[in-house]
Formats: sequence, C-alpha cells, structure tokens
Amino acid sequence: MNNAMKRSILRWIHLIFAIPVLGYIYGEPSQVQQYVSGARFIFVPVVMLAGYWMYADLFFAIIGVALWLGAYRLSGFGVALVSQVALFIARKIWLVVHARRSA
Repeated sequence: MNNAMKRSILRWIHLIFAIPVLGYIYGEPSQVQQYVSGARFIFVPVVMLAGYWMYADLFFAIIGVALWLGAYRLSGFGVALVSQVALFIARKIWLVVHARRSA
C-alpha cells in the first residue's frame, strides 16, 4: 500500500469516526447520555489514532492514544490533555536531537 492510499484511508476513518463525537457534543444532553462511554473510549481514541498516524507514524499514534486513555482513566481530562502536550514536546525534542546527530 502506497502512502497516498494510506493517507486516504486514515482520513476517511478520521472523518467517519468524528461524526458520532460531533453528535455527542451537539446533541440533546438527555439523548446522548447513553453514548458517553462509546464516545470517550471508542470514537475519540480511534480519531486520535488516525490523526496521530497521519501526523507522525503508527508508533507515535499508539503511544499517544495509550497515554491519553491511561491518563484519562487514572486522573481525568486535565491530566490527559497535559500528557498530550508533554508527548508533543518530547517528540519535538527527540526530532531535534536526532537531526543534530545525523548532521
């Protein structure tokens, strides 16, 4: 599978799995209450996985989603969000160090 086909598949997965999340966000609170777990633990991680995979690679995507789910389950949304920021900072530092070693 070439890179263009992989990106196309990942984009479609990203878009399709984002639809239920939008329905959860903009739906009536009394109607969407039954979909809370599905949105939190299925749709959002799949959207994150596809997005991170398009942004970086599969390894980064798996680490990002695992870190998000673990931090969210253990400490809540705030810590999970900070963990993602820390992950992106760590990735940037790793890329800079790797580029300097290559040069």
